Amino acid sequence: MKRGVALACAVAALFSITGDARPADPPVPAAQLDLTGVWGPYRAERESDPALLPPPAGPVVLKPEYAKQWEARRAAEADAIRRGESPGSPATLCVPYGMPRMMSVAIYPVEIIQTAKRITIVTEAFSEVRRVYLDRPQARIEDVPPGYYGRSVGHWDGKALVVDTIGIKTTVVGYQNLPHSDQMHIVERFHLVTPDVLHDDILIEDPIVLERPVTYTVAYRRMPAYEMVEFVCDNNREYLDQTGAVRMRLHDR
Repeated sequence: MKRGVALACAVAALFSITGDARPADPPVPAAQLDLTGVWGPYRAERESDPALLPPPAGPVVLKPEYAKQWEARRAAEADAIRRGESPGSPATLCVPYGMPRMMSVAIYPVEIIQTAKRITIVTEAFSEVRRVYLDRPQARIEDVPPGYYGRSVGHWDGKALVVDTIGIKTTVVGYQNLPHSDQMHIVERFHLVTPDVLHDDILIEDPIVLERPVTYTVAYRRMPAYEMVEFVCDNNREYLDQTGAVRMRLHDR
């Protein structure tokens, strides 16, 4: 046996013993929807097709005690804007948007990386990352450590991808700045309306805060030539004071 062949066999044998060489995920089956690629927001613009835009969002109905909190927060934000101050947001506070707001941040695109066992969603804004597991069941909500992105599992329903997410911590700013409890449950349905336009239908349930589920849709357009760029937030000097206004920390204090 030649020396190079023998060395290759030895390395392969070592990996098989140590378990360091793990087989790659199998490719996406042809019968399923392949979402791989970069997708930018598809919104009402001059060149947009009205038939491909997302449908109107459903109503937001909170339970009375949370409705008061939400209205007070919106009023404080409006007052801050009138004073020329920032009302505070993940962007100004240098924290992740988290779910579900990370799925639609201004003009920034998202990248979807798909294999047979997992779908990874990376946003350009703040370089946030979600992992959607396709090969395992959802956990009990009490067993999921609360975080910005929670725990997401998905399954295929024909040509649509259905994603179930739980475990979002209560400090994460919700859709339209809505308050939410640790029982919030998000269900998404990704489906193509054309080969190059993708819709993410989002349903938010929260038995503690909401009187009824909230529904809305985020639309994306395929961007085959786009390369994602780095977006890192490194300004940690801003904070919210007790009135909700953004202030700046001084380094010598």
